[in-house]
Amino acid sequence: MILVFPIVGIRIIKRAPEFFYDRVLVIGAITFVLAVLWSWYFEVYKDRDLSKGISSQVSRKFSALSEKITNDKNTALKLILVLFIVFMILPVFTSMYQTTVYSLAFLYVMLALGLNIVVGIAGQLVLGYAAFYAVGAYTYALLNQYLGLGFWTCLPIAGFITVIAGLLLAFPVLRLRGDYLAIVTLGFGEIVRLLLINWANFTGGNRGIANIPRPGLFGLELSPEASTIYIYYLCLFAAIITIIIVARLINSRVGLALQALREDEIASEAMGIDLRKIKLSAFALGSCWAGFAGVLFAARNSYINPTSFTFMDSAMILSMVVLGGMGSIVGVALAALVLTLLPEYLRAFSEYRMLIFGLLMVTMMVFRPQGIIPPAKRKYYPTALQNEENS
Repeated sequence: MILVFPIVGIRIIKRAPEFFYDRVLVIGAITFVLAVLWSWYFEVYKDRDLSKGISSQVSRKFSALSEKITNDKNTALKLILVLFIVFMILPVFTSMYQTTVYSLAFLYVMLALGLNIVVGIAGQLVLGYAAFYAVGAYTYALLNQYLGLGFWTCLPIAGFITVIAGLLLAFPVLRLRGDYLAIVTLGFGEIVRLLLINWANFTGGNRGIANIPRPGLFGLELSPEASTIYIYYLCLFAAIITIIIVARLINSRVGLALQALREDEIASEAMGIDLRKIKLSAFALGSCWAGFAGVLFAARNSYINPTSFTFMDSAMILSMVVLGGMGSIVGVALAALVLTLLPEYLRAFSEYRMLIFGLLMVTMMVFRPQGIIPPAKRKYYPTALQNEENS
């Protein structure tokens, strides 16, 4: 109650503090009841088989469902087809605000899957991923402002420049791992943000860059509503292309090398994998998708400034990867949609929605630490056994 009092119990109205003790008391009562239930649950099942516990049963059923989705191609294709149809017709039945929110959710799907290449597949902890997002957005904004280049011309250029930025970060940290790598990448993210703020003559500083043009459709002039729907479909198809390419990457030779790097660097190097080349590939691929997402973000908002690319954005994207299941495509995409849309749909509880959001994340980490839908385990069969099964 003491910790939440400055956040929930005080509000400044007309430069005078107003206190809300009832809210703090309600939070204290709810926390007390939950703590008692938590202690009772573990006390009851302390000397029993935990497999009979409610959380374990729910986790097992959820695991069976996630394994069916990841292992059964027919189930996965049906789920993808249903979601595709829903998202295709969504702008017809929703408002412009909802369409804008969903386009942002698709951008976060791209960002989460891009970071999933580096963190989930390659096992390299990166905390400054929003820096590549900013590089892509500012590349489009600055090229348009100073050279008059359009969206479709800047899209591949931004991808190339973010790849260069990813390689510039990867070269100095090739020998780092774990916490040290995380600290360096966090510093890189802050360097990019402060550079955008202080280089005001070129980037606009805290004012940002406004009037960024949206992409055109075969030279046609689009109304604001039509432009919003057009951006929505661009973000949707960009997310679909990202999912397809990352899925192909996982099962490719490069993807298998990245997974070997994640499991054991020494063993993978002993098996002939070039760690230098593979790490550079991971950073280049992950940063490339952040650059594409940054261009779409700048075109969607028509305005960017450095506050759109803070450490909290990097932490949110990393939360999507961890919550969805590191290395999983379906899980990470689903977590990106949930973590982007959930705060918007909890606006009815505007004063408590972040508490609800945090409670859901803590509950997920306690009862489902492997993620919503963890990646399917690769199975290998001996040649003789495989021939026997085929016969």
